[in-house]
Amino acid sequence: MAVSEDQSDYLIAPTPGAGRLTRAVEGVDHDGQITQIAVVEERPLTIFLNGQEIVTAMTIGDYPEYLALGFLRNQGMLRDGETVTKVDYDDDLETVVVRTDSQTTYEEKLKKKTRTSGCAVGTVFGDMMEGLEGVTLPDLQVKTSDLYALAAKINRTPSLYLEAGAIHGSVLCQGNRPLVYMEDVGRHNAVDKIAGWMFAEQVNAADKVMYTTGRLTSEMVIKTALMGIPVLASRSGFTAWGVEIARQVGLTLIGRMRGKRFVCLSGEERLLRDADPTQVAEEDKRFGRKGTE
Repeated sequence: MAVSEDQSDYLIAPTPGAGRLTRAVEGVDHDGQITQIAVVEERPLTIFLNGQEIVTAMTIGDYPEYLALGFLRNQGMLRDGETVTKVDYDDDLETVVVRTDSQTTYEEKLKKKTRTSGCAVGTVFGDMMEGLEGVTLPDLQVKTSDLYALAAKINRTPSLYLEAGAIHGSVLCQGNRPLVYMEDVGRHNAVDKIAGWMFAEQVNAADKVMYTTGRLTSEMVIKTALMGIPVLASRSGFTAWGVEIARQVGLTLIGRMRGKRFVCLSGEERLLRDADPTQVAEEDKRFGRKGTE
């Protein structure tokens, strides 16, 4: 890859060279010439909570333990105070079993399952909105200079998207540093992996920013708020319900971040405009996120 970004800042960075994440496929291009390109793999992953099968998700297959923990956490099936005693991943059976030291309330959750607009059929449970009623997001001053720096670093980081496309990324950030960069075929999977990492590592969310390459939908807003992260930013656009929920819970919602441009539709009071947009470079078109919106 001709352009790259130093990945030393990351705690977890994308691994586009990992062989099992993409496959070389031969086709014919617009000139009728034989060509070979890398395409992203999709694999089923079945998540169990104790002895109960919860869901089968289509995923690229990396960080399955974090995906399982984050999914269960974001659906309210793992709550504060519950102890996870073991997480078992079986690559042959394509299953993850999360075990806790006490009985959970997954039966009630399963009765309230609804589908959302997320790519690869995102799933959200009916009482997730109820969980937002008690959410109070922390105050966090966000410098626009940090937002510009994050976008520049993330867009230049070697990734599956830059290699193969057809994928979403979510990045947990602190200040001007991207910490954990997860990718998957659905934006909900990518953010669930981050939630799982935060749960496993007991990471504080109060001073964090979530950056995503995909649309700012209701599901992304809900999950970010339930994780306790006060700021959600994207290079893509918004949905009306996503904006409405962000305003309801006091989440700072920033979209259409491209070069010097962005739009904030909720929580503008957190922004510290310390950067002169005229001094910010225009975005290199090579880093346009085609195919992710």
